[in-house]
Amino acid sequence: MAKIFEKDAYRKEIETKIKKIDYENKTIELEDTIFYGKSGGQPGDIGEIIADGQKIEVNDTIKSEDSIKNILKNINSLSVNQEVTTRINWEKRYKNMRMHTALHLMCASIPLSVTGGQIGFEKSRLDFNDPEKEINKEELQEIINTLMKEDHEIMYEYIDSKILDSQPELVRTMSVKPPKIKGKLRFVKIGSIDFQPCGGTHVKTTKEIGEITIGKIENKGKMNRRVNILLND
Repeated sequence: MAKIFEKDAYRKEIETKIKKIDYENKTIELEDTIFYGKSGGQPGDIGEIIADGQKIEVNDTIKSEDSIKNILKNINSLSVNQEVTTRINWEKRYKNMRMHTALHLMCASIPLSVTGGQIGFEKSRLDFNDPEKEINKEELQEIINTLMKEDHEIMYEYIDSKILDSQPELVRTMSVKPPKIKGKLRFVKIGSIDFQPCGGTHVKTTKEIGEITIGKIENKGKMNRRVNILLND
């Protein structure tokens, strides 16, 4: 399966074939896919499959080992090797891309270990190991909005996974395992600001994020603090 979103997150529609069907669980696997499967705190894509002129709603997309599975509303009319057109819900995908990139800027702006995170349509968040309560809401918001306006380019590099043996500090998120692709790690590089392994979708430059607001900063236990972020649009 070619995961087109890994190299081109802006593809909204492709033609492909159905590779597998699970009628009991109402899931299909495609030969090639633009749908991101839920993982690493990023939600799975929704959208539609168009087969023989019929539009079938994609309710969710999940990651299963090395495959991506689409959860469909109605699966009975489909068959293996059938040619279909697939289309993602671009409004949701693009919001996820902007949110995900904003979280990278947050992560790069706070020199603490990340213990968890979640991307949402209305708000997203990262949890930090912050026993000394170092995070300052107003300062953080100003730093991220400045980085956004500077319009840093976002690129990807594929590096041998053995690099983590000598540089384990490259993994900032303690709760998420770095994604491996054929023995290599996919690194996201945001200008000279951030460089870390990540399998999600992002915008092309930080300016696309738009202005952000830091929402509540909540205490989650003795050491963890949850920082919420919202997009101002």
